[in-house]
Amino acid sequence: MLYIRNDCHDPHYNLALEEYAFKNLDPQDGLILLWQNEPSVIIGRYQNTIEEINSEYIKANGINVVRRITGGGAVYHDLGNLNFSFIVRESQDEIDFRKFTEPVIRALAAVGVEASHTGRNDITIDEKKFSGNAQCHYRGKTLHHGTILFDSALENVQAALHVKADKIESKGIKSVRSRVTNIADYLEKKVTVGEFRDTLLALLFEGKPVREYHLSDADRDNIRRLMAEKYLTWEWNYGSSPPYNIAKSRRFTAGGVEVRLNVEKGIITACKIYGDFFSSADIDSLAAGFVGLKYREDELVAFLAGTDISPYLGAITKDEMLECLLF
Repeated sequence: MLYIRNDCHDPHYNLALEEYAFKNLDPQDGLILLWQNEPSVIIGRYQNTIEEINSEYIKANGINVVRRITGGGAVYHDLGNLNFSFIVRESQDEIDFRKFTEPVIRALAAVGVEASHTGRNDITIDEKKFSGNAQCHYRGKTLHHGTILFDSALENVQAALHVKADKIESKGIKSVRSRVTNIADYLEKKVTVGEFRDTLLALLFEGKPVREYHLSDADRDNIRRLMAEKYLTWEWNYGSSPPYNIAKSRRFTAGGVEVRLNVEKGIITACKIYGDFFSSADIDSLAAGFVGLKYREDELVAFLAGTDISPYLGAITKDEMLECLLF
């Protein structure tokens, strides 16, 4: 196999690099990537983004939200987490995780930690998960990638993925939350995540010199283009969510408000507004104004800023209405 060295911590670039290597590079003996992301939530391909994240915490802490091309659940990355990717020429009818998780288990054994492959796609220590894995296939090739919680801020893992209890109905694949742990807690001799990465890389190459694939200038240009056109876009990270419905209600001094939205491809396709507020105009006219907007905060804020809502909602303020719209 050949190793692609990558020291970038931007998840948009890293996922673009991974997809580009998977779909466009074709060394016959395969590719290996070991990489880290700055604080990010990585969403599974078939998930509803807003259903998986704590939006307020994400925004307050400047955490990236990026969708990947494989299935499975949402995961939190930071610089205490090591990600690994294997790209091999192999077409599979059934997804086989153990073939790719065994090197990680051997690397942990080399630093004195006993780990196990459990369930379909997890690696655990003492029945606590530290690695989730996912795969996809493309034109006779397999991409297998996974996370390794080495020394991550577990309180941020929980907070970023702690979704509020507002009602949302979606066809998206929902994450299964597990008890998680860091590898660092089990090490007798403390090592850094970089040292563990080097141990894993040496094991993958069976102690032989690490052979590298060096990206060309054209490769890097194509990766940056893919990042800009896909991984940095709202359309991919949020708009690619499956259709979903939201029902959210709040009570304010001027009355209660309930908003129901249908969203497809990130676009509001239907809106209904109910409540016991005082209105002097047809509330359905206001609701119709939301149809066609992207379900994203800046568009909702812009619409409310340019609309006089007092005839429809009485003393309900625009900020209060926005609270009823955002999940």
